[in-house]
Amino acid sequence: MKLCRYWLPDSGPTLGLVDGSLVYNLADADAETFGSFSRMLGLENLPDRAERAAARVRSRAGLLWNDLDVAPDVRKPHLLAPVTKQEVWAAGVTYLRSREARMEESAGGGSFYDKVYYSDRPELFLKGTSNRVAGPNAAIRIRKDSRWNVPEPELALLLGPAGSLVAFTAGNDVSSRDIEGENPLYLPQAKVYKGSCALGPAFVLADSVPDVQALIIELRIRRGSTIPFEGSARVAQMKRTLKDLVSYLFREQEFPYGVLLLTGTGIVPPDDFTLMPGDIVEITIPEIGTLRNPVAS
Repeated sequence: MKLCRYWLPDSGPTLGLVDGSLVYNLADADAETFGSFSRMLGLENLPDRAERAAARVRSRAGLLWNDLDVAPDVRKPHLLAPVTKQEVWAAGVTYLRSREARMEESAGGGSFYDKVYYSDRPELFLKGTSNRVAGPNAAIRIRKDSRWNVPEPELALLLGPAGSLVAFTAGNDVSSRDIEGENPLYLPQAKVYKGSCALGPAFVLADSVPDVQALIIELRIRRGSTIPFEGSARVAQMKRTLKDLVSYLFREQEFPYGVLLLTGTGIVPPDDFTLMPGDIVEITIPEIGTLRNPVAS
């Protein structure tokens, strides 16, 4: 089952059922469950509640998905990022391609990335909070003090407060490769700033994905009428298991509202590529949809 967060001008944010080309307001059927994104993440019986609410709302009027998948404007309905009070964390060097790229870009710390790729403990870092996250069709940003910026398309996990896997969405871990490459200790500056992350456009409940390893992540970058880069990767190429990443994330941590975890990228543009203002970044996971964001500086 596919759900989404979206904005209604008269009532604010709500949660919807995505059914084909239509979106139905689940809060109309079950406000206790779907009136709060944070409360929804904490429910153990969410799939059952979602099925019951979906059966009730399908007989009501829905909104066209294409009418919601537009640039955000508070005067019009539009999609929102699936995050409110949650922190967004990220895992690094989980794919071989990422290990290679991080070692190549590093001025002196390349061996660190080789070691973390093979170690038991994964690289985990706080990517941001909701105010740093762009939703569908909102602008992501590249740093003005960086020369080399790339998108990092990733599968993102929506996790409940106790670590249960609730759903999957698509994410973009925008990164400044020259800043991180200069010194690994600069990673927070290369990774964490306003507009450095995007999430959406929808989220699919975990029990609706029979084989997460079969998911394909696709990246396409549009620049005017050209496509300067596109690529794809399979979740099956990830070295670490999702269970392993979640286990380490929840060690000595508390997430009372749940948490989102970006699981790393297996798609890295060539070294002569950098994002430019005006580019359009499209990240597609077919079961979830296409997360589309323009680039600003």
